Amino acid sequence: MFWTKAFIPTLKQAPSEAESINHRLMLRAGLIRMLISGVYSYLPLGLKVLNNIEDIVRQEMNSCGANELLLSALQPLELWRKSGRDQEMGEVMIRFKDRKGRQLCLGPTHEEVITDLMRANLSSYKQLPLIVYQIQSKFRDEIRPRFGIVRSCEFIMKDAYSFDRDKEGLDHSYDLMHEAYQRIFKRCGLDFLTIEADPGVMGGDVSHEFMVPADSGEDALAYCSGCKSAKILDKEGGKKSTCPQCKRELKKINTIEVGHIFKLQTKYSQALQAKFLDRDGKLKPAIMGCYGIGVSRLMAAIIEQNHDKDGIVWPKEVSPYKAIIIPLDAEDEGIMKEAKKYYRQLNQENIEVLLDDRNEQAGVKFKDADLVGVYLQIIIAREVLNKGKVELRLRKDKKSIILQGNELIKEVVKLVGR
Repeated sequence: MFWTKAFIPTLKQAPSEAESINHRLMLRAGLIRMLISGVYSYLPLGLKVLNNIEDIVRQEMNSCGANELLLSALQPLELWRKSGRDQEMGEVMIRFKDRKGRQLCLGPTHEEVITDLMRANLSSYKQLPLIVYQIQSKFRDEIRPRFGIVRSCEFIMKDAYSFDRDKEGLDHSYDLMHEAYQRIFKRCGLDFLTIEADPGVMGGDVSHEFMVPADSGEDALAYCSGCKSAKILDKEGGKKSTCPQCKRELKKINTIEVGHIFKLQTKYSQALQAKFLDRDGKLKPAIMGCYGIGVSRLMAAIIEQNHDKDGIVWPKEVSPYKAIIIPLDAEDEGIMKEAKKYYRQLNQENIEVLLDDRNEQAGVKFKDADLVGVYLQIIIAREVLNKGKVELRLRKDKKSIILQGNELIKEVVKLVGR
């Protein structure tokens, strides 16, 4: 993509309403724009990052034998009444009637809908175990949307659901998802903590949250720097406490929740009659688990942990482009010829690259390149080009290497890791 053809509306200053570093940088780098409070449009760079995160999630889900599907965002309230969660969700749920008088809601989550689907399609133990997942928008009428897309009224979630014959099967499915989540967050370039959590309105008897330490995080944890354990901070969080394992003083840290997994057991399968005939000929409720990742929230968490004073520092796998070519004089035909040559060669290697072909000063191009945070920067300047060389810079640490022009593509391919 040429920058002059792209839609990348960068800002020198973030709007005053941007509360957190991730919100400010997403607005300044042209990733998102607010439509109304709590509702955002994803612009091309933001969408590319989302797509890269979704690719990681899909790869890891598919590696566990999970099946991707897509459920309706429109849901009948009748299903929620059967589970009893219509009252538990309260005003967070966006409810309305259609022209036929049917009572509907915009799905805040999909346990009821997936269980109803399995009720109609599960019949035998031979169909189990089964894991299905989707990546889809959810809707919640948040009383106070905050921090941009961290707490918004419309957000993108990956939600997976497991169906097993027995508790041993559920334990296996749960462990599969737990391990997959760890791989996903590591590939996204995140430091994260896993803690035991309260299942809350989701139900079940076991759950774990995946928390990303971040200054703007809403959830406070008591964290031990020794054994790396953490727990949700209680109401007496201001009091000093020590780690029960290594006796160090626990520190308060703010975190963003990016994932939550639950052993639901039979809460939904009993209520919605999702049953199967077991090997012994008896009708039994499916044993369920559910597993959520905030896909759009992950983008905010990645920025919280991967930025510097100049802008975003995208980890390799989620970077919207793997490289940006920065010709320092777009009016110099020799420089632009080289830039376009490298652009074609990288595209031939299936490496997505952005070419900044704007007729702007070098300082403007460097500032924008650092702001949008593309993983690699390829800098073409006359004094280096005259020697047949080119500069390659890693955005993360801004360390540069000077290469012979014919070595550039090979080095980029190596760094990108294809």
